[in-house]
Amino acid sequence: MTRTPDAWAALRGRPRHYLGSRWPWGALAYLLTTVPIGLVTLLVLGFTLAVGVATLVVVVGLLVLATVPVLAGLLGVLERVRLRLVQGTAPSGMTWRERLRAGRRLPVSWREVGYAFLVSVVLWPVDALLLMFALTVPAVLLLAPWIARVDRLEMLGWQIDPGAEAWLAVPVGLVALVLAAYLLGIAAVAQAALARLLLDPREAELAAAVADLRRSRVDLVDAFETERRRIERDLHDGVQQQLVALTMTLGRAELDVPDGPGLVLVRQAHHQAEAALDDLRSTVRGIHPRVLVDHGLAAAVHEVADRSPVPVTVDIHLDARLPAPVEAAAYFVVSEALTNVARHARARHAEVHGWRQGDTLVVTVVDDGTGGARIDRSSGTGLAGLSVRLDALGGELTVTSPDGGPTEVRMECPCDD
Repeated sequence: MTRTPDAWAALRGRPRHYLGSRWPWGALAYLLTTVPIGLVTLLVLGFTLAVGVATLVVVVGLLVLATVPVLAGLLGVLERVRLRLVQGTAPSGMTWRERLRAGRRLPVSWREVGYAFLVSVVLWPVDALLLMFALTVPAVLLLAPWIARVDRLEMLGWQIDPGAEAWLAVPVGLVALVLAAYLLGIAAVAQAALARLLLDPREAELAAAVADLRRSRVDLVDAFETERRRIERDLHDGVQQQLVALTMTLGRAELDVPDGPGLVLVRQAHHQAEAALDDLRSTVRGIHPRVLVDHGLAAAVHEVADRSPVPVTVDIHLDARLPAPVEAAAYFVVSEALTNVARHARARHAEVHGWRQGDTLVVTVVDDGTGGARIDRSSGTGLAGLSVRLDALGGELTVTSPDGGPTEVRMECPCDD
């Protein structure tokens, strides 16, 4: 048999391509099974609607009517399987078990409901008439020599007499059989295309939805960065300057206040103000490091490494500056990873590597600690929050940390300009 991807490809080829393939039998099976499926669907939906409408006054009818989308969804599962009879592949969808388990929690798919009513009201009667005509005419013509001997035979206005005329009907029946095979194939392909249109998720719509989702997530990241910079600017230009002025005022007060309890309190307040100023500077540096904006990722990572209590080797090779969101994401991944190394890993040494691999930035943080690190996505903080942030940029964050170590935190992020 000639192999073709689907019935439509076989129909468009030469006659032997279609007649010599499995698709005529698939088309016949597809149309034959439509009849009982449509009839059963009509009975089930009719009974469900009748019971639902009759019991609306006692509210139970609402629950009964709510099962219609579930029934339509089950029919959709069956239809996706049947499409393989005339198409090489079937559209993706849930299994019977998944559809039943989901029940009414799924949003109503009006296309599935519409297809259920289409099958139950229109398609199965049309297929029944078409099958009856396409199968009966060739069969009668092929059996004409024998049928004419028993009873008077008339087919489509042609009165066939026994003898030579009856045998003449046999080649006509062969031609009718070929035409019937094509007719059933075209009908099955058209009906399958309609079913797929209604049951298959529209790829263009899905692609547009994914693009919109990606764009909205990137917009959220940009908005977050903008807000981060605003907070950093307000702290740097406002609160930090006020604390600097406060420490200077307390320093002058130490010179004017005589020895005694008052001077002790002023000195204590001076030390507390300086400590608060140091903490604020660290906070501002963590919110939006100025060195990252002015000198790039490599310089910012070196600054983080210098502050780490664990010795860190930095090896970052970048030929040019990266997009600001990518640089910020990489910086905070390194900062969070080194913070975790200092707090939890009990490591003696850590390494930070960064390079550009094509259009992707790759950054790894490796330590020789005890291992066992995981990304707890339920927390939404730390590496888990950074993972979500990278996902919005089209990147990925992975942690490889077997018990006993070593631990590797690896981020990959597209960095197209």
